[in-house]
Amino acid sequence: MTLYQPFLDYAIALLKERLELSPYPIPEGFERKEGTMGKGKKQEEVVTTSYGFQSPKLRQIRAAHVRGGDSLQVLNFVIFPQPTYDLPFFGADLVTLPGGHLIALDMQPLFHDAAYQQKYSEPILPIFRVYQQHLPWGGDFPEEAKPFFSPAFLWTRPQETEVVETRVLEAFKDYLQAYLNFVEKAEPITNTQRLEEILQAQRSYIHYRAEKDPARGMFTRLYGAEWTEEYIHGFLFDLERKLN
Repeated sequence: MTLYQPFLDYAIALLKERLELSPYPIPEGFERKEGTMGKGKKQEEVVTTSYGFQSPKLRQIRAAHVRGGDSLQVLNFVIFPQPTYDLPFFGADLVTLPGGHLIALDMQPLFHDAAYQQKYSEPILPIFRVYQQHLPWGGDFPEEAKPFFSPAFLWTRPQETEVVETRVLEAFKDYLQAYLNFVEKAEPITNTQRLEEILQAQRSYIHYRAEKDPARGMFTRLYGAEWTEEYIHGFLFDLERKLN
């Protein structure tokens, strides 16, 4: 059992229980990929596994799970709504590297106006505050990234693995349950101008995430640049491809 497997197992079980799930196509060559990291006695096999689902309101639910020994564990789990809804994105970046744990959990907003925050950020602030007490702010964050996060952005660097296995897992569960509550209530947007704004906001987010993907360097070292760019643009952040 790897560190983030319980997160993935919980998410898939909850999604199956609460949504009309169907498979989301994963391009050939991306479902499972193996490589090696390090040299000599420190060499570790690294396995990257991809998962994809969709539901009537959610365009793509996908996960990339990287397992490479105790010092390399990553789960990137993102939900992209259909652009006919004003739902935020659900984003979980759970990363363990030789230097420690990096945890980012949020419902990433499309807009920052008061009405949107009241609808999607304020209801989850109580959950955020519960966990913030035990999972303190993780420090500096790139200025250019700030527009893509909500006031309930949980960004932390736990020192102990046990904290990841307990507090972080509970936070992940609570955020995902709250997100699915939003999904259940979501009504399709019919205003043409608003639909255009939603699509533009989704594109901006996906462009930013694809260009700044922190895993690019790791994947390139493991699997080469060509595979990495195709994985990022053809599966992880594929909206532009799907619109063409």
